[in-house]
Amino acid sequence: TACGTGRRAVVARGVHVEARLEELGIVLPPPGGPKANYTSCQRDGDLLYISGQLPAMDADGTLVTGTVGPAGQEGCITLEEGYQSARWCGLNIVATIKGELGDLDRVEKVVKLFGIVNSHVDFKEQHLVMNGASDLICEVFPDLPKHARSAIGTNTLPLGVATEVEAIVRIRSD
Repeated sequence: TACGTGRRAVVARGVHVEARLEELGIVLPPPGGPKANYTSCQRDGDLLYISGQLPAMDADGTLVTGTVGPAGQEGCITLEEGYQSARWCGLNIVATIKGELGDLDRVEKVVKLFGIVNSHVDFKEQHLVMNGASDLICEVFPDLPKHARSAIGTNTLPLGVATEVEAIVRIRSD
């Protein structure tokens, strides 16, 4: 799935984002709260800084946990499972934006995603795992320009999660 060219003005979108979610069969999870001493979302002018979102899969907060490893690596989750984990992080980013703004049509641009993958030392495909979050953002906001992104691997993440993704989002004023 590719993002749109962004050439159309945001106000010209024919399908509102909530309708797009329904069309895609996507139900947003409730926005997750912070797990320590920080806020999940900070607004500064026309930018939202979304703190690292974890792969919470449902309302009870069940998380995708594990280390993403090379195919066949014992004790690791697969690249596809990592992709799905990053997709859940993307859904939680969208849910956080919705919780902050109330109206997803106020999103003008997802400026950047930054993703971290809990990785086995021999795993080198973090960029493919992070496509889970990028693909979700492009599906939900197809008319927006493609975002910038970084993807890194680490040896551990909070609560043992497989992925964590943060975002910077430009919004229309109230």
